Amino acid sequence: MKYLLLFFITSFCFAQETQNVDFKTLTADIEIDQFNKSVSGKVTCEFEVKEAITTIKIDAVNMTFEKVFVNKKEVEFVADDKQLTFLEGVKTGKNTVVFEYKAFPKQALYFNGSGDDLQIWSQGQGKNTSNWLPSFDNVNEKVIFNLSFTFDKSFYVLTNGKLINKDFKASKTKWTYEMKNPMSSYLVALVISKYEKQIINSSSKVPIELYIGKTDADKFESTYKYTKDIFDFLEKKIGVDYPWEVYRQAPVREFLYAGMENTTFTIFSDEYVVDAVGFNDKNYVNVNAHELAHQWFGNLVTAKESKHHWLQEGFATYYALLAEREVFGDDYFNNELLKMAEQLRDASLQDDNSILSDKASTLTLYKKGAWALFVIQANIGESKFDKAVKNYLKKYQYGTVETDDFLAEIKNVSDYDVDNFKKKWLESSFFEWNEAMSCIKDSKFMKDYLAVRQLEDVYFMNKKANFNAIIQQKFFHPIYQEVIYQLKDVPYLDKREFVFQLFALKDVKTKQTLAESFQQVPKELKTEFETMFIDNSYINREIALYRLWTTFKEDRQKYIDISRSWIGQDYNLKFAHLILKAITYKNDPVMRTSAITELEQMTTDGFNSSVRQKAIENLIQLNEVTDTVLKSLVELSLHQKWQAVKFAKDTLRELIKSSEVKLRLENLKSLSKSSISSRIDYFLNE
Repeated sequence: MKYLLLFFITSFCFAQETQNVDFKTLTADIEIDQFNKSVSGKVTCEFEVKEAITTIKIDAVNMTFEKVFVNKKEVEFVADDKQLTFLEGVKTGKNTVVFEYKAFPKQALYFNGSGDDLQIWSQGQGKNTSNWLPSFDNVNEKVIFNLSFTFDKSFYVLTNGKLINKDFKASKTKWTYEMKNPMSSYLVALVISKYEKQIINSSSKVPIELYIGKTDADKFESTYKYTKDIFDFLEKKIGVDYPWEVYRQAPVREFLYAGMENTTFTIFSDEYVVDAVGFNDKNYVNVNAHELAHQWFGNLVTAKESKHHWLQEGFATYYALLAEREVFGDDYFNNELLKMAEQLRDASLQDDNSILSDKASTLTLYKKGAWALFVIQANIGESKFDKAVKNYLKKYQYGTVETDDFLAEIKNVSDYDVDNFKKKWLESSFFEWNEAMSCIKDSKFMKDYLAVRQLEDVYFMNKKANFNAIIQQKFFHPIYQEVIYQLKDVPYLDKREFVFQLFALKDVKTKQTLAESFQQVPKELKTEFETMFIDNSYINREIALYRLWTTFKEDRQKYIDISRSWIGQDYNLKFAHLILKAITYKNDPVMRTSAITELEQMTTDGFNSSVRQKAIENLIQLNEVTDTVLKSLVELSLHQKWQAVKFAKDTLRELIKSSEVKLRLENLKSLSKSSISSRIDYFLNE
């Protein structure tokens, strides 16, 4: 084992001279140890040196290395907690470095569950892939990755690129994947899980691999609804062929975000795995389109630095919205633009960061970025805009870009004042509301919607005829929702005829808004509300259950019996049932305890963090802060998901203000394993 003393190398200028070193390929043969949660493997990198340099670095966080070979000769190296550095054996021109490594990643690669429920998945966005795979944190270093993984043969092992071989061994399988074109390291992906698989082909014959958990196999169609339509639309609209050989998608548990656009392979949260009813409440369509759009905007062309990140997120948001327009129609498209504009207008009153700021918010990068693109298209026309985007992608494909690169392509196809646009839309935090509205004011939806909005201050008796005419016509649901908002404070008997007409429309979203507008259900609407128990919406069913239970006290037991077997999406109906059961039977220890016990069970490790969080919130509202709740909060504060950690910390810090809770935590500490005990100490001693 040969090392060069660290104090010796500190005398060198240690910055990676990326302009003189160009890594071409990274080939890795990797084995994952699920029991030790470790990664080990052999890596071969091919790179070109343009001019003589002193050091070469590969990012590698907290990894160990035995030997490093450059051009087949063992060389001296240094491995610190961030990088592998080798300082000899390199020549001008083509070079090869080979080494073996081992890592126990603390982030970027996550191990969830065990046995048949085991899932291992990566999330590398930012500079995180180097926690489990020696690679390159700099997005400008684009490399062709060819990865092989050996793992238990009963699992799927999925990564970037085309699967070229499966080598079956006694108890394991080696999966070998190949890429033909380069990408940034943050886009490297790995998922290991047990799945059901389907393959569809795009119109251009690109294979689209779709995966889903075995217990959710009946949700394939509803989860991946419109996937082929989205793919075909984006490829045609963008005007540049899908730039990779394959596309795959797989849901995972406890994912940190909605989805991640790894090259050729989108990983997304299993919270978007839905059945046909749940699809109407929350679906994967937008995330699906957004992550697919990134295969061009972000993966094919990548922003050189964070200040230009809107070139990825703004484009993906805009093209996802265009894809949704293809699926859901023009009214949906214009309504989404309006909602985004209202958000941006309100946010700009407090947020002083522009799109091109390093501190730009997600809202700014995604939604203002999308609006900026729509404004350009509205000003220069769709054909010129499409031509500019196509030229931009072709010119910079497999490379990196900055904002002026894109604006130059707009300038090449039009006489649009890109400098003025840049100042107003990209360098200013102000949202140009008037200009935005001028771009959509002529759409049918906006004309219809604004006509209803203009009735807002009109006395009810003077707009009854207008409402009657509106309800008789076929509109997109936000039009009807606006009518309902304006009816909210009108006495029931005065608006009764409109209520029945609106229910009769049988539109899920309209009925949802209408039901929410009632705190108490008029007796003659009882049947209408009860029919919502079979609506194609779990949210509608939940609203109806709460409203009916609240109003008709004599029927509370009936409603609890009816909802006994309900689950819903993300357990929303199960929670509603248990909460109402606990309240209804507050004087019946057996019934109440059974409800509380079931809620307590849902706070434990067998459920995902969002369900656990909701169960804890419900128990706190029921004034049932049991030891199980406290222990679950402590466990969640150690969770991999930052949202769960924040919730747990904030909640514990609030609860611990009670001396009684503090004492119970002290007692719980003595009964817990060391990790939980130490964590309790952390909160008690803050």
